[in-house]
Amino acid sequence: MTTARTITVAGASGFVGRHLVATWRNAGHQVRTIGRAPSDDGRWADPTSLVGALEGSDLLVNLAGRSVSCRYSKRNADQILASRVGTTAALGRALSLAHTPPELWVNASTGTIYRDARDRPMDETTGEIGSGFSVEVARAWEHELYSAPTDIRKIALRMSIVLGAGGGAVNPIINLARLGLGGPMGDGGQVFSWVHVDDLVAAIEHLAATPTVAGPVNVASPHPVANAELMAVTRAAVGRSHGLPTPAWLLEAGARVIRTEAELVLKSRWVDPGVLRDSGFGFRYPHLDGALAQIVAASPRGILATQLG
Repeated sequence: MTTARTITVAGASGFVGRHLVATWRNAGHQVRTIGRAPSDDGRWADPTSLVGALEGSDLLVNLAGRSVSCRYSKRNADQILASRVGTTAALGRALSLAHTPPELWVNASTGTIYRDARDRPMDETTGEIGSGFSVEVARAWEHELYSAPTDIRKIALRMSIVLGAGGGAVNPIINLARLGLGGPMGDGGQVFSWVHVDDLVAAIEHLAATPTVAGPVNVASPHPVANAELMAVTRAAVGRSHGLPTPAWLLEAGARVIRTEAELVLKSRWVDPGVLRDSGFGFRYPHLDGALAQIVAASPRGILATQLG
């Protein structure tokens, strides 16, 4: 984006949303937000304000959704599903009422929609959809996007694990390494697909400037790593030469204690950015060592804040 634009971000209070808003405002763009705070331009409980937040905007990015870092009890599962499908449906209704809606609607999705894969990468064309609760949430989320009653261009952003300083998924990994517990998780062979938050922002800008792209788009570094390499690179970044491994049974037990699911680290996610690669996108942080070096340098020393389920 080379000229000032109006961008609407729904779900802007999370780690990724805060980074998007700050980056775009610093670049001179007008950013409107949709959420539940009185300061938001659009509020989920006020359908009229949603239309106003979208009217005349150039781009809509929807990141709304309850954190999946929790136990998948019925109550939590219902909230995870409703927070994604319900907000997407509300945006679809608001867009259908706007006189000048955005040209592009980028809606969050997840790379975990693909099956557990250690044999080959999953791209948007040949990737195989998996099964289980997380996959069904992703399928319902994307169905709501594509069935929304508006004809604007739509992209389901199948994000891998987003890494960046200041929060998100990387803090627990850095903490383990700093505590000397940064060895392989499980057998260490599960594939870890990831993307630096700066590349996520750049990917959205690239998609906005590439009108031929629509549908699902994988957002992941072209160089995923096995979990054992992830932990080794993290140890190197924080100056630790050794780390105790964590067997799968201990991960399962520990996940119950901190109220989350071991699947978040044990599932093999091999997400290939086929659409981004074919449309000419270039990653600033294609390799994990460079990404983690930047993140660790920008993070405070000691144990980092981590959101538990």
